Amino acid sequence: MPVLAINGGEKIRSKLFPAYSVIGKEEEEEVIKVIKSGVLSRFLGAWHEDFYGGPQVRALEEEWAGYFGVKHAIAVNSATSGLYCAVGAAGIGPGDEVVVSPYTMSASATAPLVYNAIPVFADIEEDYFCLNPESIERKITERTKAIIAVDLFGQPYDAAAKNALARKHNLLVIEDTAQAPGAKYKGKYAGTLGDMGVFSLNYHKHIHCGEGGIVATDYDELADKIRLIRNHAEAVVEKKGFDSLVNMVGFNYRMTEIEAAIARQQLKKLDGLLKKRLENVDFLTAELSKIPALEPVKTRSGAKHAFYVHPVKYRSLDTGVSRNRFVDAVKAELMPTELREAEGVNIGSGYVRPLYLQPLFQRQTAYGNNGCPFKCRNYEGSVDYSKADCPVCEDMHYNTLLTHELMRPPISKEDLNDVVNAFKKVWENINELE
Repeated sequence: MPVLAINGGEKIRSKLFPAYSVIGKEEEEEVIKVIKSGVLSRFLGAWHEDFYGGPQVRALEEEWAGYFGVKHAIAVNSATSGLYCAVGAAGIGPGDEVVVSPYTMSASATAPLVYNAIPVFADIEEDYFCLNPESIERKITERTKAIIAVDLFGQPYDAAAKNALARKHNLLVIEDTAQAPGAKYKGKYAGTLGDMGVFSLNYHKHIHCGEGGIVATDYDELADKIRLIRNHAEAVVEKKGFDSLVNMVGFNYRMTEIEAAIARQQLKKLDGLLKKRLENVDFLTAELSKIPALEPVKTRSGAKHAFYVHPVKYRSLDTGVSRNRFVDAVKAELMPTELREAEGVNIGSGYVRPLYLQPLFQRQTAYGNNGCPFKCRNYEGSVDYSKADCPVCEDMHYNTLLTHELMRPPISKEDLNDVVNAFKKVWENINELE
């Protein structure tokens, strides 16, 4: 029998996995055109025809709206900025609460804090990892103003249940679809399922322009507010004739012309990149399902998954081998990915530590020395992040879930076989780990 690499045996794979590189000649040519034009940005933080940006930004917004079938698409310099814009446009402020996910990139949960509102964590679904509607409802109070629903790992959130819940309690739904461009739920694109949807164009997403984001909405008033917050609202509202001053302190969340030019070419590639990603996941799902301890992720009924990563559940069964030990053994059989060598093999035990365990929430201090906004006089509620009541999230992170990125194009069939064989080798020799 072969000896596991973690115990000194020969690895399954001895070469790096190919880099996920989606920038090509098309982007290069468009960037050169922008540079030669001399217009690298055309935003002005004043009420002027250039308040809405330059020709590349406007073209990207039009093309994005057309592709996703939404009325408004507003380009920003990151998805984080987009979340901040969306929370501001929702009119959320001091004393309000927003239900958020504990299992996501931190900006999805900290966005309410920008407006001195309080994030309240609900638990996630065991099968799909998005917010659990029943847990959301338990967390709603008279202070709740919105839900930030994350399409985690590329899985669209349960729009039927959560949107009905939002209507019942008069809440807005902000959809964080950073990991799910091209995913769908009942024929409608993720990012257009809620009142506002936020896409990411960060360098490790499906398509990217280095940094960047898009906020999508069908509502004219919300779109107006997002554009104002993006670009120095306070300097513009008077001349624009915008009456509401709620959250109209603006920022510089503007996208450059070079980023927009790259993003326009990237959007054209999304269908092909997603198709290949789904084919790779289908192969891995079929093969890994043959291992009794593994349960690849399910796709929600009526949904199309986008697979930012490939989530898999691990059950120790009667082996006595923990998830972490199993993952370490699989990683020892493989190699890192080109351009990301320092990160090691792209397989992780869990995802991110539950966000409520961060010092920010455990110590309940964000602004100043007085514990604001958690302990400020505008907030009449209370939150106890030490008892966040998210047992599914904690079980997934500490015991059950593993995620990997070894399904992104241009991963080949040979590469995929190495991944499968690494998992199989560890399972077949699991007694070495006991």
